[in-house]
Amino acid sequence: MSLIIPRFICLQGDELLVKVNKLTSIKTQLPYTYYSLPFCKPNTIVDSAENLGEVLRGDRIENSPYVFQMREPKMCQIICKITVTEKEAKELKEKIEDEYRVNMVLDNLPLVVPVQRPDRNTVAYQGGYHVGVKGQYAGSKDEKHFIHNHLSFSVKFHKDDDSELSRIVGFEVKPFSIKHQFDGNWNDANTRLTTCDPHNSKFVVNSETPQEVEVGKDIIFTYDVRFEESEIKWASRWDTYLLMSDDQIHWFSIVNSLMIVLFLSGMVAMIMMRTLYRDISRYNQLETQEEAQEETGWKLVHGDVFRPPVNSDLLCVFVGTGVQFFGMLLVTMIFAVLGFLSPSNRGGLMTAMLLVWVLMGLIAGYSSSRLYKMFKGAEWKQITLRTAFLFPGIAFVIFFILNALIWGEKSSGAVPFTTMFALVLLWFGISVPLVFVGSYLGFKKPAMEPPVKTNKIPRQIPEQAWYMNPLFTILIGGILPFGAVFIELFFILTSIWLHQFYYIFGFLFLVFVILIITCAEITIVLCYFQLCSEDYNWWWRSYLTSGSSALYLFLYAGFYFWTKLQISKLVSGILYFGYMLLASFSFFVLTGTIGFCACFWFTRMIYSSVKID
Repeated sequence: MSLIIPRFICLQGDELLVKVNKLTSIKTQLPYTYYSLPFCKPNTIVDSAENLGEVLRGDRIENSPYVFQMREPKMCQIICKITVTEKEAKELKEKIEDEYRVNMVLDNLPLVVPVQRPDRNTVAYQGGYHVGVKGQYAGSKDEKHFIHNHLSFSVKFHKDDDSELSRIVGFEVKPFSIKHQFDGNWNDANTRLTTCDPHNSKFVVNSETPQEVEVGKDIIFTYDVRFEESEIKWASRWDTYLLMSDDQIHWFSIVNSLMIVLFLSGMVAMIMMRTLYRDISRYNQLETQEEAQEETGWKLVHGDVFRPPVNSDLLCVFVGTGVQFFGMLLVTMIFAVLGFLSPSNRGGLMTAMLLVWVLMGLIAGYSSSRLYKMFKGAEWKQITLRTAFLFPGIAFVIFFILNALIWGEKSSGAVPFTTMFALVLLWFGISVPLVFVGSYLGFKKPAMEPPVKTNKIPRQIPEQAWYMNPLFTILIGGILPFGAVFIELFFILTSIWLHQFYYIFGFLFLVFVILIITCAEITIVLCYFQLCSEDYNWWWRSYLTSGSSALYLFLYAGFYFWTKLQISKLVSGILYFGYMLLASFSFFVLTGTIGFCACFWFTRMIYSSVKID
């Protein structure tokens, strides 16, 4: 009976296949396939199967000529020799200029370069190694391009105490640039290098004689591999990659957000417990109209407060889409907090978000149709179509234009036609039908009745104080929700645009809860002040009040672009602002819906608590 050993458990001498992934750069944000540069190739290039999220991220995982044997070190292994053509030299220099990094994978672990931190006695890890570096020869002012053609790999393994089985727990590299020399004629199989020869104890330990990228010159690619036993267990092998050195900053973010929440909660508590309680009890004692008007004015607009707003159809669509976003984020974040969407599952987070978004079409249709019916709407199919197509349509148009730009740059980040077809199929085949089902169910239910009757003739709104100007209150309302999340937003942007791991979903979930509370409370406070000023047009203003935080998010994205990123290419800049515009629009829909729902609940509660003559 033969023993079947899982791929992550290896015996000594077992073959380990290193796979190559995309080339990435934080200066261009345009990924390219590994073999778009003149690196050594295996006899047959085989693409690995990738999920939807990986394809959308631009991952292109392929096999490589790097093959190790478990726990068997190798020194000065020659892979191949290439002669650089003019086109290849130009491409290599461009990639070195743009600081592209080579990404590799071994046993699902990404390749990292250990870097000693000068300010503290710890080691940081950078994903992938640079294609090459720019530098000058001693005594020369001319800047040259040097390629990293020798890789010194270090594979860490954890050995089982009771057997010879081992598991890979780390994959590191130190890249070097060296102009290899050899005696005699070149022979792929038997050539011995004079610059790297284990028989003569000659190893590559520095880049003092680097390999310059020149047209017509040969480049010899070599590698070493060492195996190092580690105390790290297989279950904890990702901890090194996800080591958070900025925990205190995240806690500061949480404390900062909680202070905002406590401030708003105090204001809401004051309104609810003191002002409203006093208002409602006095109204219910049947005071005269003059006495009530002297105290406060929110009861005076009871006959208009539930009057359907202008463009009520569009409001229903936005609310339905916002509920869909809220459901997607809540479900995805719960799964992430529970550990189901770890970085070891590349593309898993994006795939999960897309699939949950599609399934949440059911509650999007239900929410929009329920609100639409309350506004006495009759064309439920029309509102359903708009819910199913408005936001996804805008997102798809932006995504398609950006994808065309990426395709024009011949980048691997361009989504293939088959994947694009799969996205459209998810949209039309699953999301749209679910929106229709949700709308049908919502429209079948009895309409939500307002707690007070609406007058036939609209009441005239008195002239408002300057500080109750709609534009002013809307812009003020967005500051606090943004302030509650902007520190965590910095880490999210860093993980996306600087290609770092983000796995602190516990912090993110706390910030998400704080965002919900902040949006709800600031909208309730400003809505109360608005009603007290006898202005009953609260529907759209409640949505825009918390939704305006998206404007600050987009402005912060611009600040981040100019202060943290090194993007210089026009296409890369368009990609950044295109995707951040889409993210800001999504944030607007989410936060606006949270604020609207809170205000909707608040107005129904206070007007159902008083006796209306």
